[in-house]
Amino acid sequence: MINRDVYLQKLRQLKDQKLIKVVTGIRRCGKSTLLDAFRNELISGGVNTENIIFINFEERENLHLTDWTVLYDEIARRLSSDTTHYIFLDEVQMVNDFEKLINGLFTKKNIDLYVTGSNAYLLSSELATLLTGRYISINVQPYSFAEYVQAYNGETNTDKLFRQYLNVSSFPEAVNLALHNNELVNDYLQSIYDTVVLKDIAQRYKLRNINNLRRVISFVFDSVGSFVSPNNIAETLNQKSKKTISHNTIIKYLDFLTNSYIIYPAQRYDIKGKELLALNQKYYLVDLGLKNITTSNKYDSDLGRKLENVVYFELLRRGGKIYTGKNDDKEIDFVVQKPNNERIYYQVAFTVSDEKTFEREISAFRSIRDNYPKILLTLDYDTANIEGVQKINIIDWLLT
Repeated sequence: MINRDVYLQKLRQLKDQKLIKVVTGIRRCGKSTLLDAFRNELISGGVNTENIIFINFEERENLHLTDWTVLYDEIARRLSSDTTHYIFLDEVQMVNDFEKLINGLFTKKNIDLYVTGSNAYLLSSELATLLTGRYISINVQPYSFAEYVQAYNGETNTDKLFRQYLNVSSFPEAVNLALHNNELVNDYLQSIYDTVVLKDIAQRYKLRNINNLRRVISFVFDSVGSFVSPNNIAETLNQKSKKTISHNTIIKYLDFLTNSYIIYPAQRYDIKGKELLALNQKYYLVDLGLKNITTSNKYDSDLGRKLENVVYFELLRRGGKIYTGKNDDKEIDFVVQKPNNERIYYQVAFTVSDEKTFEREISAFRSIRDNYPKILLTLDYDTANIEGVQKINIIDWLLT
């Protein structure tokens, strides 16, 4: 089992805090395994198993508990007033009126509550309003590259592993399948894709035209790391088909995909004007292997954008708000705003061995008139400090 210490550390810090721990993320990213690992840590640390209630609502034997009143009564029956009970509710959005359940349990004493969900509906405006100031969200993604390397314990060639990471999949079970039979990976990814598209989106939002949704998904997957807007998506798709799709429909579909944690948006930030820009943003794909399902993705193709996608999610794991930057006519790949008001700028390039590419990346940094750290990530092997810009090999950075 891969030790997902980034997330476990957050759970350790939040243990026994009077907050609801809401663990979110796309299906099969490892939320259940994470909670199971944390439960085992509690037991190893001396917590009595009788004081731990762990219910996975995707298991058939728990279907009778999807009525919130039945579940509430079942949990209440097992509680005692003289000790802390740790309650784990996995895929809680499958419980009818789960908001009432979560709110009811939170009001009881001696409960430390952890819930997971595969859709942002779990943190809908209704629940967020109900629980304002009483919950904290932990968003889980598939394996980081450091975790991926752990899975291939006997492989010492990190360059080779990184090429695989960019082109295959980082879903935990997909990695496990690839270790035994690589041909099964795409079938597994197809099942995740179908479940998210058909169950989490089409059924939930009662969509009649799934084909239009698939067209939007293919466009977004193929545009990872590019600036897009609902207008240019609609315009491009309508040029290719007699069936038109409206700007407003595109907006809704992008929200559905974001709420299912299949894509993540990065807004544009005007560095000079110090404001967020409303027009155009980039979307990043939670697992690059999903590109193989919807596009004619070739191994080692479009590496620059794939690198940018990997860096985005690594920055997300490391904390802070992540934007794409604009400074006059220059573009900065990422602006990371840290909680302490510090800021870090990142440029990502496959290589800057070519003088023209090097000048383009460095000139973008030169235009920034502040002293916050500036980092250039590439696959070049050399490291250097160039005009105050720290050049780092991206694989070394991911493993640090």
